[in-house]
Amino acid sequence: MSRKTNPIRTLLSPSKILIPILIGLIVVAVLLVNNFDKDAFEQINWSYYTAFWLFLSLLFMAVRDIAYMYRIRVLTNNELSWRRAFDVIFLWEFASSVTPSIVGGAPIAIFIINKEGINLGRSTTIVLITSLLDEIFFITMVPLLYFFVFDKNLFPVDEPLSLMQFEAGSKVVFIMSYILIVFYCCFISFGLFINPKGFKYLLIQLFRLPLLRKWKAEAEKTGDEIIIASGEVKKWPAIQWFKAFIATYFSWTARYFVVNCLIMAFLFTNEHFLIYARQLIMWVIMLISPTPGSSGVAEYAFSAYLFEFIPNGLEATLALLWRLVSYYPYLFIGAILLPGWVKRVYIKRKLIKFKS
Repeated sequence: MSRKTNPIRTLLSPSKILIPILIGLIVVAVLLVNNFDKDAFEQINWSYYTAFWLFLSLLFMAVRDIAYMYRIRVLTNNELSWRRAFDVIFLWEFASSVTPSIVGGAPIAIFIINKEGINLGRSTTIVLITSLLDEIFFITMVPLLYFFVFDKNLFPVDEPLSLMQFEAGSKVVFIMSYILIVFYCCFISFGLFINPKGFKYLLIQLFRLPLLRKWKAEAEKTGDEIIIASGEVKKWPAIQWFKAFIATYFSWTARYFVVNCLIMAFLFTNEHFLIYARQLIMWVIMLISPTPGSSGVAEYAFSAYLFEFIPNGLEATLALLWRLVSYYPYLFIGAILLPGWVKRVYIKRKLIKFKS
C-alpha cells in the first residue's frame, strides 16, 4: 500500500489526538460555567461506597474490551492471539476516537486486521459482520427496554430542554435512525445470506441515480465485498455465530453499565433500565456526530439525557468523568500502541520481504 493511501499515516498526526480532546474539554468547560454548583460538589461524600462504584465502572470497561477481543478471535477462528486481538481492538477504538462518528473507523479496521495476517476479503467480512452484530443488538434491545420504561420516560423532559424542543427533535431523529438501521440490517442480511449477486445489482442500480452517481465505483466495490463475505459467512457453524452474538451483547451491556455505576457513585437510583435505555438514544445521536469520537456532542448529550439522575450542578463533572473512563483511555493507549504496531506488522515485514 502506498504512502499516500496508507490509512495509518493519518493516525500518526498529533492533531488527531488533540482535536477531539480540545473539543470535548471546551464543551465541558461551557457546561461547567453554566451548570456547576460548588456547594453540590463540596457535599459529595467521598467514601468507600463511591470508590467501589468508580472501580466497578472501570471493571465494566475492561469487560467490554475483553468481550470485543473475544469476538474478534471468534470471527477470525482464533487466528489472532489474545495479544494481537488486544492490539486490533484498541487500535480500532483509537481510529474510531479520532475520526468523525458518522464516518467511523471501519476502513482503518479492515487495514489493521489485514496487516495482522488475515487476507483482505476476510478482513472486510469480519468488519462488516461486527457492524451487523452491533446494529442487531441495538434493534433488539430498543423494543425490549421500551417494554420496561415506556415512551413517556424514554425521552427526557425538562423546562430548558422543552424550550429548545429538544425532546421532540430527539424523538424524530431517534425514530428515523432506528428505521434506517433496521433497513440497513435487512439489506446487508439479504446480501450476506440470501442473494449476494442480487444485492450488488440493486446497489449498482441505486447508485445510478443522479445524486449518488459519483459513488457508483464505491458501490460496485461494496457489492463485490458482500459477495466475498457471503461465501465466507455461509461456512460458519452455528456455534460461531452464537459466541459472536453473546460477546456483542456482553460488550455493549458492559459499556452502558459504566454510566449506571458512575451515577451510583454519587446518587443512589433504582432506575437502571431507564438509564440504560436513555443511553441507546444517546448512541444514535452520537452515531451521526460530525466531530471526532463524538467529542462535544457526547458530553452535551450526557448532560441532556441523564440530568435527572445526577445531583444538580454535577452534570458537566460526571460527563467529563464518563469520558475520562470510556473515551480518553483509547486515545492515549492507541497512541502508545500505534508506533510499536507499525514496526511489528509493517516495517518489519517489509524488511523481511526485502531480505528474501
